[in-house]
Amino acid sequence: MVGMTILPVRAQEKTIEMGTLSWEDLTPITGVTKKVLEDAGYKVKVTEFSEWGIAYAALSKGDIQILASQTDYVAQDYWDKNKSRLEKISPVSHGLYQAIAVPKYMDIDSIDQLNDNADKFGGKIIGIEPGSGLMRDAANAVKTYGLKLQLVEGSTAGMTAALKSAIDRKEAIAVTLWEPSWMMQKYDVKFLKDPKGVFPPPQSYYWIGHKGFSEADPHAREVISSIYLPLADITTINAEVKDGKTMDQAVKDWLDGHADLVKRWENIKK
Repeated sequence: MVGMTILPVRAQEKTIEMGTLSWEDLTPITGVTKKVLEDAGYKVKVTEFSEWGIAYAALSKGDIQILASQTDYVAQDYWDKNKSRLEKISPVSHGLYQAIAVPKYMDIDSIDQLNDNADKFGGKIIGIEPGSGLMRDAANAVKTYGLKLQLVEGSTAGMTAALKSAIDRKEAIAVTLWEPSWMMQKYDVKFLKDPKGVFPPPQSYYWIGHKGFSEADPHAREVISSIYLPLADITTINAEVKDGKTMDQAVKDWLDGHADLVKRWENIKK
């Protein structure tokens, strides 16, 4: 029939092996792309990894076919090591940033002002899990700026609870934080300026694939390349999950509420 878009038969039969990490910046990207691929006729199997090294090893070997990742700074070593066996498909989001943050009601705007206000913060910067890229950069900031505050290792949950408690009482607190995060939406916080450039600048996420993926299935590549998720929408989806929705439901509701955008994506890939 004239005007109908007939999907390639392979799209209705093919399973795409997708990798992800269970991070706030990645799970909405993975969820939206999975749903759009499924709507295009693909079956999608998602494998979750605990860290970049394992995910890149799986992608390099072909155990998974696609992965949303940075290719510089946080994941640059893994990309450089494996890129001869990988391909960059398309950008999917931009603006990922992580640094030291404080409540907006505090009269401090830069990391190099922390020492003069160390007593207000109890001599501490509240961190998250040891070994994370954010904590590594924060430790480097403490050294580079000669900070007299202790970087306290802990957990994301512990940092979140401390931030909420301080803001509820309008007290001083410095934390390691990242964007996109539901916390940036819920709490009135600001990143401290980093004049010495210790923390990486805002970064992009790309869909990358095992080498040959695009050539083997150009239609899947077109579907994936049509998708772009702004930082604000990632934050919105995560906030819905924080309020009790499953990620699948939050993604579905977001797609339903952005039907015009999804239609434009569909037009791009035709």
